[in-house]
Amino acid sequence: MELRQLRYFVAAAEELHFGRAALRLRIAGPSLSQQIKALERDLGVRLFDRDRRSVALTPSGQALLPQVRALLDQADELRRSAAGVAATEPVRLGYVSWRPPDLTARVSGVAQLHVDAWVMPSHTQAGRVADGSIDLAICWVRADDLAAHALEARLIGADRLFAISTGAASAVPAKDTSVLVDADAATWDSWNRYAEEFARDTGARVLRINDGGITGPAFFDHVRRLRSPVVNSPKGQTAPVPPDLVQRPVVDPAPYWTWALVSRRDETRKAVRAAVEALTRDVGGLGPDAATAWLPAGDPFRPTT
Repeated sequence: MELRQLRYFVAAAEELHFGRAALRLRIAGPSLSQQIKALERDLGVRLFDRDRRSVALTPSGQALLPQVRALLDQADELRRSAAGVAATEPVRLGYVSWRPPDLTARVSGVAQLHVDAWVMPSHTQAGRVADGSIDLAICWVRADDLAAHALEARLIGADRLFAISTGAASAVPAKDTSVLVDADAATWDSWNRYAEEFARDTGARVLRINDGGITGPAFFDHVRRLRSPVVNSPKGQTAPVPPDLVQRPVVDPAPYWTWALVSRRDETRKAVRAAVEALTRDVGGLGPDAATAWLPAGDPFRPTT
């Protein structure tokens, strides 16, 4: 019996759906099933009643679940103590608009994470790391910013941006898209820099606005008025698309927005360094589209060849 198997059991018990639990754990569904079966053999009890339509805890599973949770909490506390992490010194993390859904779970064994509720633009969050207001930030950052403020960054996620338009949902070449650039540079500095460089490299059209319509209803109003594909920003990735508009993949090239986990280059706290490692060690690259991806020249994760 391994702690890993106990964590799998808790995830499956909370989701009551092996597919969702596997996605949450970032493992393959068959692997989860095999590990649960191995755990049941070790314990000598059946934990789940399963058929093609449903998953339910058995009485034994229900009885063991709180004990397993308590055991995992003790194991996490042991790891924190072994790493020299004081419970009174949480690692402070800020973000812009996106964070991994399992953010806290990833670092639970090595640090006490405090997610700052003050959601601010990328350049502001990076500045807060530099001045010590927070320890880590998930944001978009350029290599020159890292050098100027003695920061370092690791990739924690990436979004492939798409276009919104009227008409058919077919792919659209980057040169046939538009990007919005807002007059409020204090709020939209990172996006404006990204959008203008994308336009220079691909031939996309730059449209300057002053109403904050980079996201939200105003963005969709701009799309309707222009009647042409407009590239969305990362803050608009999860917004529902109105029924009169469609989402279209952008190709030749495909624009990507990278999310960096930013920390101070001279950081010495064990908890902070351990949190960085826990949050980024299993993060891959841009996936199967890496060869055709577009990233700004200053992106620290842009391939060098």
